Amino acid sequence: MFARPNSQHSQVAYVTNDLVAAMDLLKREYGAPGFFELTNIQPGEDPTGKPVLKIALAVVGGVEIELIEPQGDTAPLFSDPLPEGDKLAIRFHHVAVRIDGSEENWDAHVASLDLSRHPVVFEGEVGDMLRYIYTDERETLGHFIEHVWMSPELLAQMRAVVPRYPTQIED
Repeated sequence: MFARPNSQHSQVAYVTNDLVAAMDLLKREYGAPGFFELTNIQPGEDPTGKPVLKIALAVVGGVEIELIEPQGDTAPLFSDPLPEGDKLAIRFHHVAVRIDGSEENWDAHVASLDLSRHPVVFEGEVGDMLRYIYTDERETLGHFIEHVWMSPELLAQMRAVVPRYPTQIED
């Protein structure tokens, strides 16, 4: 699943019930350099019927760390692993494989997957800048895999805003 042309392991992702507390813990206990915060809902977009996620990103040692706080009951894929109650919970959720280069590389990557054995459970896109799918690998690996492609322009923008430590490591 990881051995594909133009692809690389790029991210480790966790779900949490409290994004602010999780960011504080990762900064304090693990030396995360700070986080870039965003939501998956674009300004002016109607979130009705869509999963709503608060997201925080940091790059540590060349690997992106993603924290995801699902909002309400809109995103069971992300909220189901979390326990009930108010105590801070952070749970491993997925790794991501980033497909580099052109959108044709993305198309070739997806076409190379046996989706009957690696079913897609979540997918989306943002214009011509971003494509992603999550495959369900829980039966064999115990987690999901996100496959993601960003246009070179979006990748450059993200590299400019997501905090990195150490600053000289490229991904």
